[in-house]
Amino acid sequence: MSFLVDTDICSAYLKGDNRVHGRFVQHGGQLHVSAAAAGQLFTWALMAGRSSSRMQGLLNLLRDVTFLDVNRAVSEKFGDLRVQQIKSGHHTPDVDLLIAATAMVYNLTVVTHNQKHFATVPGLRLQDWLIS
Repeated sequence: MSFLVDTDICSAYLKGDNRVHGRFVQHGGQLHVSAAAAGQLFTWALMAGRSSSRMQGLLNLLRDVTFLDVNRAVSEKFGDLRVQQIKSGHHTPDVDLLIAATAMVYNLTVVTHNQKHFATVPGLRLQDWLIS
């Protein structure tokens, strides 16, 4: 099984959370980060300044995972999911819906502690590595 790690899981890893670190080691070579999550992580790192340890940690992390761009297939899946949500009265924030669409296109399980943002996306597989 391969995983798409969400922003909060990457952040926990970068902050040295042992629960997440062990999983990153265990699943090395099977971890992916979406362009949407990377954008959020760059925002977090840049808030501390380009020369910060946050930025270096993020750059190191991005070398160890597969970076997934937003492409046409992901864009189409995002549109499909958004229409489904509009019709059903649900609303997942756009960034999280883009992460979900990426996971679904690439057949990945989303790893997140923010389960509520993804719970209304039908067919999306979720795991939480921050639950002890």
